[in-house]
Amino acid sequence: MSLLQLDHLQVNIGQQAIVRGVTVTLQAGEIGCLLGPSGCGKTTLLRAIAGFQPVAAGSISLAGQTVSTPAFTQAPERRGIGMVFQDFALFPHLTVAENISFGMRHASTQEKQQRVDELLNRIGLPGYQKRYPHELSGGQQQRIALARALAPKPRLLLLDEPFSSLDAELRERLAVEVRELLKQEQITALLVTHDQQEAFAMADKAGVMYQGELLQWETPYQLYHQPRHQMVADFIGHGVLLQGTVTASGTMASPLGMLEHPSLTNVEGGTPVSFLVRPDDLVPDPDSRLRGRIKARGFRGAHNLYSVELSSGIEILTLSPSHEQMEVGSEIGLRPDFDHLVVFAADHCELPGFQNTAPAFRPVLPKAQSA
Repeated sequence: MSLLQLDHLQVNIGQQAIVRGVTVTLQAGEIGCLLGPSGCGKTTLLRAIAGFQPVAAGSISLAGQTVSTPAFTQAPERRGIGMVFQDFALFPHLTVAENISFGMRHASTQEKQQRVDELLNRIGLPGYQKRYPHELSGGQQQRIALARALAPKPRLLLLDEPFSSLDAELRERLAVEVRELLKQEQITALLVTHDQQEAFAMADKAGVMYQGELLQWETPYQLYHQPRHQMVADFIGHGVLLQGTVTASGTMASPLGMLEHPSLTNVEGGTPVSFLVRPDDLVPDPDSRLRGRIKARGFRGAHNLYSVELSSGIEILTLSPSHEQMEVGSEIGLRPDFDHLVVFAADHCELPGFQNTAPAFRPVLPKAQSA
């Protein structure tokens, strides 16, 4: 069953369209995530779903009931939606138990106590009922804010960059814990973030927004391995877009040498293309004829991430186990090893902000998918 349906949604602030033509479906129990750079319209879209922002076109439906159109906006308190904000927004003068039960206005004292105890156990903070927010760590405060939003059992939970004020390690751990909690509670949720690791750890479905448009809405796996727009390819994961030319034989002449892939048979010989190269697409190989010089090295725990300059002046990225450390300035051989070759062929691009890009590109799909 569809719990949330956005149909060609447009949201304006003043005379400016901040969100344009967004269509999204979330099934009951699914967790969705909106990714994108600052100012792309993510939070405005969330506010419209919550009922805080009117819509200029399209509609918003919850469980089959229309709650927002240009002519009608259902009040936020009647939508059955919970919200978790970036700043936690806990009441400093209330105890943990009072914060969590704040939205349970029509519940009895016993029902509130049972729900508070249940949620504190689920978030791993049993016995914290009488503490105050200032006595908690940042991660504990975030858990309490989440428990408060879940206490009334909303049918939809909206999370606006809820982990942005926490350190990277805690963000990733909390994202996994929050996903497990939402699944236990059978709550449908929509998360807004600019952090890809949060999105990948939490989401069943995810989308990338740019200048108010939703470029792609699919599983995190598909966003990473099958991006359908250059902006998605550029935004998701570490990667570099390189230029190449398809030959008459169906191969591609590129800065990495001649490459082969089934997708290239869809493209006429002589066509300029753009293709995505991620760090795991290039394997260090001392015997490879493709050579480069290491410009920078970043420690990533089990791996080092290297920035390598090819003889052509192009910089690409590659990974290597951190116990096989190579020095900055040294020469390295690289062997292309593409599991997925993401290729974009030159085409007209209709997205705002891309009309003046030369050239613009569309994804090249294998024939079975493009039929």
